[in-house]
Amino acid sequence: MEQLMRLSAVEQARLIRTGEVSAAEMLEASISAIERLNPRINAVVLPLFARAKETLKTLDSNAPFAGVPLLLKDFLAEYAGTRLTDGSRFLLDYVSTHDSELVARYRRAGFVIVGKTNTPEFASKPTTEPELFGKTGNPWNPAYSAGGSSGGSAAAVAAGMAAVAHANDGGGSIRCPASWCGVVGLKPTRGRNPLGPAYGDMGAGLICEHVVTHTVLDSAAILDCTAGADVGAPYAPAPHPRPFAAEVGVDPGRLRIAFSTEPLASAPVHDECRRAAIAAARRCEALGHHVEEASPQVSGEHFTEIFTTLWLGMVAWAIRDWGRRTGREPTARDFEAHTWKMFALDATRRPSDLFLAIQDMQRMARDIAPFFDRHDVWLTPTTTQPPQPNGWFDFDPAHPKQATQRIGDVPKFTAIANMTGQPAISLPLHWTPEGLPVGVQLVGRYGDEATILRLAAQLETDAPWRGRVPPVA
Repeated sequence: MEQLMRLSAVEQARLIRTGEVSAAEMLEASISAIERLNPRINAVVLPLFARAKETLKTLDSNAPFAGVPLLLKDFLAEYAGTRLTDGSRFLLDYVSTHDSELVARYRRAGFVIVGKTNTPEFASKPTTEPELFGKTGNPWNPAYSAGGSSGGSAAAVAAGMAAVAHANDGGGSIRCPASWCGVVGLKPTRGRNPLGPAYGDMGAGLICEHVVTHTVLDSAAILDCTAGADVGAPYAPAPHPRPFAAEVGVDPGRLRIAFSTEPLASAPVHDECRRAAIAAARRCEALGHHVEEASPQVSGEHFTEIFTTLWLGMVAWAIRDWGRRTGREPTARDFEAHTWKMFALDATRRPSDLFLAIQDMQRMARDIAPFFDRHDVWLTPTTTQPPQPNGWFDFDPAHPKQATQRIGDVPKFTAIANMTGQPAISLPLHWTPEGLPVGVQLVGRYGDEATILRLAAQLETDAPWRGRVPPVA
């Protein structure tokens, strides 16, 4: 029965709809997989098995994903009556009083929420090793990091605990762990999925919500269930004229694809990441696309400066916001040292610095836009490094700046799409000689998920990855 979790969510929904498998059997398969595999990789930090079984009693059998198990990342996703920690001991006793709009849409789509997944504190690192719940191991080798900040979700899907898990992305937090765990991770266009009712946007629009999945079709079909502005949203991209799922399998035509193996902001890039992007570019060329080496011309140093100001502000805002919401005064003992350091650094900036960073971010998006007049897709490695051992991001007194440098370097290819608001997807197209996955990223024009979904599906057909199963599974 656990093999059901290696099916896609679309396939699982079809089996339930046709009566070949009951929703109860599908849920038991997910529970069995979590109970067997989670002790090895620590991806699920809050099982919700009893509540999931209760959900089956009121399940709408006509919903598109009726009975399909889903995991929620323990960050942002409010699920009434359940604990939400954001990976922080400061929130260990916080219980949600309402569903966030995204969770409500998952439930209306028929998903059965079976648990919550691990995340670094306030989703602030590209690895999932929080002090609160401990590190999440990579299903391909548990001694290695699953990436972050949606590492628990990506590891759970890769291992086969569920076919789909909620994730979010402020600088690469969907795509980086998707790359390191060998699953599909789409960051939609800014505003495509809702953040309400608690938030209009987060980090001036850096944060986007979606899922990690086994297949491109799953990602597209789930986006059809969740996309659209909620009440009071400050902005939203134009609605797509037809279902995103309908784009999967459509001939993308002859696309103009730029590829690059160097990030806009300087960082060391591992040879395996370069090989992944070059091989994908050659594959695109063999599929008939026009491919050339090119990248947007912007100041990498300025990009880093803008993103740092926004990120520090967002972490400090999260601490102050939760202090206000809980009525408690945050202190250093409530948080990890890295988080509290960011909080302290934020105090060295003025409120006007944030507005300058937002202005510069929006200007950079306009500067990059003409590049996508000349190119339909920008192809890069997803991360600058392949999966690294757990502890690689830890503070080392002998090299005091090393951890911060590594935390900033790994998502250098992904963060630009958060600043511009463009959609981007990571695909598991490469494996190292040691058997560790390395993702390739496709970035599309603002509002144009359709093109990258078409190309991603074409690559999935040409270089299928679902036959690969992590050793843990």
